[in-house]
Amino acid sequence: MPKRTLRQQMLTQRKALSDGQWQANSLLAQQQLLGLEEFQRSECIALYSPLMNEIDTALLREQVFADGKRVLYPLVCGEKMVFRQVEGDHQLAPGSFGILEPCTVGMDHTAEAADLIVIPGVAFDLTGHRIGFGKGYYDRFLQNPALKACLAGFCHDFQLRADFIPADLHDVRMDIIVTESRIIRCLK
Repeated sequence: MPKRTLRQQMLTQRKALSDGQWQANSLLAQQQLLGLEEFQRSECIALYSPLMNEIDTALLREQVFADGKRVLYPLVCGEKMVFRQVEGDHQLAPGSFGILEPCTVGMDHTAEAADLIVIPGVAFDLTGHRIGFGKGYYDRFLQNPALKACLAGFCHDFQLRADFIPADLHDVRMDIIVTESRIIRCLK
């Protein structure tokens, strides 16, 4: 199935989730991720602000703050994306595409700063391939050769496909995919 068709189908299905189902899935997926050794040993974690019923990350953010770890959020700057450290919810405000982004305060970080990067997607396959919104921000950011972080795809279970997702050479595969009911360790 072409990426464009799969993207449209998955977005339609995700948008159709009730608020209650979105909250339930988000809670379970976040609990799964909190239990991972990769989360527990990480000192710097990159999260995202959810858009259109993406799995929420608020519980993760609260735990990162409670544990005294650093948290980074993506910020779109023209055609590229950077991650900026956030020290509280007050430093997030609507930015590009209406997504909560870090305010102008805070330090920008490159890919090598994070130990764990939690990545949203429209669809994932069992080998770690991902389809995003098609703008390529994450793919360009993750191309950094200094990247050492564990890449955790974060999605609803229905977004995880048993068939292969068409992948391009620039697509970066996930190390782990976490849903409300599964943890998939992807072989590279």
